[in-house]
Amino acid sequence: MPFVISPEKLGLVVALSFFFGLAFEEYHTDDPVKPPGGVRTFPLLALAGTLLYALDPARALALSAGLAVLGAWLFAYYFWLWRPGADPSRRGPGLMSPVANALAFLLGPATLTQPHWVVVAITVGAVILLGAKEPLHAAARKIPREEILTLAKFLVLTAIILPLLPDHPVSGFTQITPYRLWLAVVVVSGLSYASYLATRYISPTRGVLLAAGLGGLYSSTATTISLAQRARTGTANLAALQAGIVLATALMNLRILAVVAVFSPRLALVLAPSLLALALFGFALTAWAGRRAVREANGTLQRMNPLELGAAAVFAGLFVLVSIVSTWVEHTYGHNGLFALAGLVGLTDIDPFVLSLAQGGVAGVGTAVAAAAVLIAASSNNLIKAGYAMAFAGPRAALRAAIPLALLAAAGLAAAAWLAP
Repeated sequence: MPFVISPEKLGLVVALSFFFGLAFEEYHTDDPVKPPGGVRTFPLLALAGTLLYALDPARALALSAGLAVLGAWLFAYYFWLWRPGADPSRRGPGLMSPVANALAFLLGPATLTQPHWVVVAITVGAVILLGAKEPLHAAARKIPREEILTLAKFLVLTAIILPLLPDHPVSGFTQITPYRLWLAVVVVSGLSYASYLATRYISPTRGVLLAAGLGGLYSSTATTISLAQRARTGTANLAALQAGIVLATALMNLRILAVVAVFSPRLALVLAPSLLALALFGFALTAWAGRRAVREANGTLQRMNPLELGAAAVFAGLFVLVSIVSTWVEHTYGHNGLFALAGLVGLTDIDPFVLSLAQGGVAGVGTAVAAAAVLIAASSNNLIKAGYAMAFAGPRAALRAAIPLALLAAAGLAAAAWLAP
């Protein structure tokens, strides 16, 4: 049967190519040399691509030949403009013009074969890129090279390593699969990376409290140490720093709830009342600790890049180790042993322990026991942060932050006792 082009698809081809050509003409309005393409050329190219595809949709030989002819003509045109000895003022723009012409030619076949949102998104994206030359070049000059490497590392974690890992247990010591293990690394790293970017590029003009809140989404322990060190040096408003320490811990409860919800919605539902209540209590304590704080335009936090691949490997190792140890403790000493382990884990990084419980890495643990263990670990972590604040800032400077952290720890232990069977 012959290939039939529907009227709505043909209309979409004309509309999108006309819109693209209009943007192309607007972009090159002030150029001394008008490059090929525009409000008439792009619709004609799109219609040509549409007809050539319709002639041979199975093999697309006619379409390939048409694309080759267009490429040869563009090559000859730009070779003539850029030939040795040619007038430099007549050379015009670089690769943007031939790429835009090729894209206009392919809009027709893409509209015939892809969902409408795909070709609309491609056209809109191309128009935005056409008009965003100066902002994009300015951003490229401002973004440090290490930030680009950081993004590359994050893409390695998410798009390369994760899909290659098997989703079945490889050891009898734990039920955690390699895929779910690395997924935990990706989730924590993603939260860390988002908070890191927001802290670096937003909070420098928003003050200590915003930086502390964003830092709490990354690591409340690291944020506590950073703020406590600044409290000792007296480089920022003391009340704001004290409130920031408490705010970082209040937001830690929301971070725990979000991470648990990704892997175990059932456990998240059990934890939600306690963690939300602790977060609200923490916000109230933040207001108490910082009622004398004033807004500081220059209050910022110096942050380490959270996406070092070595750190990700360490986290993965801790994740597996905590899962194995937790399973052994649960089998050997029962629930009380797991609760004791939760208290010890809180002295370091609680994320591997929490994620191990959320992913069912500890065999034989019920939802109520897992929820109580999470709350115990978080409470223990709050107590050690109070100690960090006292040690790095000094007892007098940290008292207004240490007391709320101790109160949050007590409230968390009370919630754990209420949930524990």
